[in-house]
Amino acid sequence: MFTGIVAAVGRISALRPLEKGLRLTVTAPDLDLSDVVLGDSIAHNGVCLTVVALAGSTFDVDVSRETLDCTVGLDEPGEINLEKALRLADRLGGHLVSGHVDGVGEVVKFEPIGESHELVIRAPAGLARYIARKGSIAINGVSLTTNRVDGPDFSINLIPHTVAVTTLRHLKPGCRVNLEVDLIARYVERMQAADIDPRLAARDAVGSIT
Repeated sequence: MFTGIVAAVGRISALRPLEKGLRLTVTAPDLDLSDVVLGDSIAHNGVCLTVVALAGSTFDVDVSRETLDCTVGLDEPGEINLEKALRLADRLGGHLVSGHVDGVGEVVKFEPIGESHELVIRAPAGLARYIARKGSIAINGVSLTTNRVDGPDFSINLIPHTVAVTTLRHLKPGCRVNLEVDLIARYVERMQAADIDPRLAARDAVGSIT
C-alpha cells in the first residue's frame, strides 16, 4: 500500500527488453534507499513495482507486458514519481493507494489560476462512476482531491508545492496519465453489484476477526 505522497522524482535512465516486458533502471538520488532491499515495492507514477537489483542510488524493476499495456510512462526514459511502500507506523498524509492503476486518463486542461494550477482530466467511461466531488484520486501516483465532476471530466486544484515536487508540472493537454480511483468506491460498487446487505457483511467481518 501507498499514500500517494510522492517522496522523490527519479528518472528512468535505461530500458532493457525482456521476453515479456521491460527491465527499467531507475536513478533516484533524492529517494532514501537506505532501508530498501531486494523484493521491496516502490510506486512508479502510481504503479507498484518490485525492486530486483539495487546499487547506490540506482535500482532495477521489471515491468510485465500486461502492465505496460494498461499504464503510461513506463516505456521510455524520463522523470517519474516515486514512493516507497507504506509501513504500518507511517503517517497517512494522502489516502490509501494500492499501486494498481485502474485506467488511463487524458489531460483536457492544465492552466495556472493565481498561484495554483487547474488540472482537468477526462477519465475512461468505465471509471467515471467512481469519481466524486471532493473525493480522492491518484494521478500518476499523486494523491489528489477532486473539485468538480462533469460526466467523465473532473477538475483538480494543484497547489504550487505539488507542481514543484512532482512530474505533474510537465502535463499539457493531450498527455495521458495513470489513474487509480478510491478503494472505498470500488468496494461499495462490489457490495451493491453482489446484492450483499452491508449490515451482514459488517457482521461477518467482525465475526471472522473475533
